[in-house]
Amino acid sequence: MSMLTPPGMGGKYRITGNRYPRMRRPRNRRRIVLASLAAVCALSLGGWGTLQLIDIFSGGSSANAAGSSSKGKEGGDCATDAKSAKQDVKNAELPDPSSVEVNVLNATDRSGLAQSTADELEKRGFKIGKVANAPAEFDKKVDNTGVLLGAPGEKGDARLKVLGTQFKGADTRFDDRKGDDVDFVIGKAYDKLAEEKEADAALTALSDPEPSPSRSRCKD
Repeated sequence: MSMLTPPGMGGKYRITGNRYPRMRRPRNRRRIVLASLAAVCALSLGGWGTLQLIDIFSGGSSANAAGSSSKGKEGGDCATDAKSAKQDVKNAELPDPSSVEVNVLNATDRSGLAQSTADELEKRGFKIGKVANAPAEFDKKVDNTGVLLGAPGEKGDARLKVLGTQFKGADTRFDDRKGDDVDFVIGKAYDKLAEEKEADAALTALSDPEPSPSRSRCKD
């Protein structure tokens, strides 16, 4: 009997020779699973990083596409604004000076001023109506350049705007008249009509107004 054989045991339980069984530690499946998951995550992160680098070095095609889309939208807004501006001018329907009948009324103590002013307005294409002294409510009571009077509403306002291009510092008022004529009541500060070039420029600005700030930004 070998010295390694426990007492009382023999036969097939007897251990002979110089070799003996080695005990192996059982494999840990949890570690294997965690290691596999870590490998998958590492590969995924590496792939994502590679795609980001490709996008950066290729100029960011996705960002450029988004920018182009945004610019296209802004361009559409600009086109809409331009169309609206033209429509506004069309809707204004400013009358020609030849269709605006002006009554020139003198509220100052300077004689002959109404007639000379009417003559100048006629030379600039306006139709002249009544030329006389101002009524009592204005006589000697207008301190500025003058007062422009007309019927309320879009048409009356348009006629007064056209006439207003010929004067500097005149007030605009509306009354209850029914006709299409307008009045220019001459005030104490009146000297002469606005320079013809300035008046023409003002009239052109009424017909073709400059774009608003929101529309001008479309050009940037």
